[in-house]
Amino acid sequence: MNTIRPRRNRKNSAIRQMVEETHLGAQHLIYPLFLKDGKGIKDEVASLPNNFRWSLDLLLPEIEACLNLGISTFDIFPAVDEALKDQIASYSYASDNFYLNAIHQIKQRFPEAVIMTDVAMDPYSSDGHDGLVQDGRILNDETLPILAKMTLAQAQAGADIIGPSDMMDGRVGYLRQALDDEGFTDVSIMSYTAKYASAFYGPFRDALNSAPKMGDKKTYQMNPANKREALLEAQLDFEEGADMLMVKPALCYLDVISLLKENFPLPITAYNVSGECAMVYAAAQNGWLDYQRAVSEMLLSMRRAGADGILTYFAKDFAQFLRC
Repeated sequence: MNTIRPRRNRKNSAIRQMVEETHLGAQHLIYPLFLKDGKGIKDEVASLPNNFRWSLDLLLPEIEACLNLGISTFDIFPAVDEALKDQIASYSYASDNFYLNAIHQIKQRFPEAVIMTDVAMDPYSSDGHDGLVQDGRILNDETLPILAKMTLAQAQAGADIIGPSDMMDGRVGYLRQALDDEGFTDVSIMSYTAKYASAFYGPFRDALNSAPKMGDKKTYQMNPANKREALLEAQLDFEEGADMLMVKPALCYLDVISLLKENFPLPITAYNVSGECAMVYAAAQNGWLDYQRAVSEMLLSMRRAGADGILTYFAKDFAQFLRC
């Protein structure tokens, strides 16, 4: 007779907690926030309930509330007016850029907060692509100097972590060199290493009005069918000086998170993207899912797969769950 009974380790809450293998706390979360120029703005994103485009005056108290919940890292994305966009994304490094000014003010007000920024042309580009467009093609090498100007402007504003999300080849090494040459050796690079051409980005693009004006992003973002290719992307980013490697999206790519965790000595992060979160919001609003349980299980799956950090729109809600 088999005397091994795993259920004995599940028989009450105290034992279940004692033998729990995966732990998830507020310290593992990165909260993406949308910033808009102006004052008194708290504009809910229709396709991403419970998430807002904030003006800086209202964003500052929101960041303070999150810090009090134990969330210390924030990834801030700018919603840029169409009139400020051009083909070369020049507003991304302009001296009067409201986004850069906001980063500076946030770091002055909350020096303990870790601020991550996004490096890609699409929020500032009249073409809506992450790279420079010419004759319908996205140019790789010609994009890198633009990304470097953007990166240096963000570092000068006080960014702690640069997040290149553009997926141009060679950009991590190019940006690392640009940062080091200007004395920003302490600024980290969290590379969007395995960023897939996914169907789950829609609400994010709604929030920033950053969808491509022509074509799609399949020539530079990864094919969802490919797994081994993520190893190549990760190896290149590792060799070029990335400090952390990101997988985006997270939920449909848990195998890729695990693969990178097993093969690289760097921290692995996962981006629980807008579409993944929107599905849960919609189902919970219709009473089809228990919101707290679904969110907790989803985030736990990413940690179990190997994510050291998780960018998620659920960050504040989950941190509040932990206080209950």
